[in-house]
This record gives sequence, structure tokens and C-alpha cells, in this order.
Amino acid sequence: MNKNRAYTIGHTVQKGACMSKKINEKMSCFGAQLAKLRKAAGYTQTQLAEEIGATRRMIAYYESESQHPPANMLVDLAKALNISADALLGIKPLKSIPVSSRLERRIRQIEKLGPKPRQQITQLIDTFVEAEQLKQKVNATG
Repeated sequence: MNKNRAYTIGHTVQKGACMSKKINEKMSCFGAQLAKLRKAAGYTQTQLAEEIGATRRMIAYYESESQHPPANMLVDLAKALNISADALLGIKPLKSIPVSSRLERRIRQIEKLGPKPRQQITQLIDTFVEAEQLKQKVNATG
């Protein structure tokens, strides 16, 4: 067996090379795709790693086109980036790159908290929203 080859989805490709054209002719390497999607979602490597329970070093490793991550990490990456695993792998094309806002990420973090902190944060948000709506109402009538 040649140590300089990587094996992916039934195809043999040179280590570090892009996926087979049979899978998706327009798809660039997995690592480049992962980096592009991560940046479009507004994540740093560290933030994405924290989101999926990995290390920054692991994200950097998979972005360096070395190989695909394990299946369980692939699912977590797809969820964090708000895309399907097939789109992340380049099997299905992306119609557009979804942008996950900072607020959406914060909401996902809040959802993981216990009931009491979630309630406190919700009340705080409600207070700010009501104050802003009142301010807009005053400005519209005045």
C-alpha cells in the first residue's frame, strides 16, 4: 500500500489532492471548503471548535486538506455552519453560503443553559426590546 495516498468514498486520490471529479467537478478541496464556510459563518477556528466541542488545532488540521473529519464531527460541523453534511462534503452544491449571525450563535448557547439562567436572559432581552420599541414609537409620533 502506498503511504502517500488517501482513500475517500471509494476513490483513491493523492494525499492533499482534491476530491474526485466524479463526486463534484466544481468542488474544491474539503479543507478549503470548510475554511470558506467557517469564515462566511463568522467563526474563527477557535469559535467553531468551541461550538462543536473540538480544539482549534483539530479545525486547523481539517482545513489543511489533510483528510475528512470523522463522521460524528462532520455532522457537528454541518449543524454549526447551518448546512447539510452533503453540502459540506461537496456532494450536493450550495445554492448560497448561509451566514450564521453572532446573535444566532448566542441563542444556541443560551438554549444549552439551565432554565433559571435562560429565564433571566430572556427577561433582560425583553426589557431591551420593549425599551427600543417605546423609543421608536416616541420618535415616530414626535
